[in-house]
Amino acid sequence: MPDFPHDVAAVREATGRLLDSVRTLDDAAIAEPSLLAGWTRGHVLAHLARNADALGNLLTWARTDVRTPMYASAQAREDDIERGAARPLTAHLADLEETAARFDAAMEALPEARRAFEVEMRNGVVERADRLPMRRLTEVELHHVDLGVGHTVEQLSPAFVDSELAFLCTVKFAGHPDLPALELRADDGGRWRTGRWDTAPGGEAAPVVVTGPAHALAGWLTGRGDGSALDSHGSGLPAVPPL
Repeated sequence: MPDFPHDVAAVREATGRLLDSVRTLDDAAIAEPSLLAGWTRGHVLAHLARNADALGNLLTWARTDVRTPMYASAQAREDDIERGAARPLTAHLADLEETAARFDAAMEALPEARRAFEVEMRNGVVERADRLPMRRLTEVELHHVDLGVGHTVEQLSPAFVDSELAFLCTVKFAGHPDLPALELRADDGGRWRTGRWDTAPGGEAAPVVVTGPAHALAGWLTGRGDGSALDSHGSGLPAVPPL
């Protein structure tokens, strides 16, 4: 079950670290490529700002019971990111700070009695309101890595990595048709299963066992690492579908 107060605090801390990194940049750096193909750092920052408001819309929906979608449309989402990408650093910072404050206020305004309320995300996935801070935390932490400013998967907190691995394995990639049965074993003792654990005539398929540091497992599953620090014990490391 989500730990709503913990996740709210984690979002604030991660947002503070992100803003500190952005403040070290300049207009030229904003226009440079990020680690995401086809996106500059400005695209990443514009997306982060719009995502804060989008998830805030879902928190408003949960609080008021008035359907409030994340975005007006898929095209509007893309247009907003493209339009905002080329802005100067000062504009990006102001936007990030203002949208972070609005999302923080939306988290604070959600009554405890409404935290189990279910809303629909832009991809049709149904999510509990008290999971939305963790959704935002994932956006902030992973896109901070994508900026290519020195924040790497190795620097992600163990608590976040464990939570993200649990989500990826039990929700995002559970039963995914493009992943074989996987058993992940972290060096710190963490264990997860994901992929296609189909029951065949002879029983469960033998899984591909992947071992290594937890942060390397998370990096591989989120497309922020090549898996070179992982051991798949003679099996080929499967290609992971995009998030």
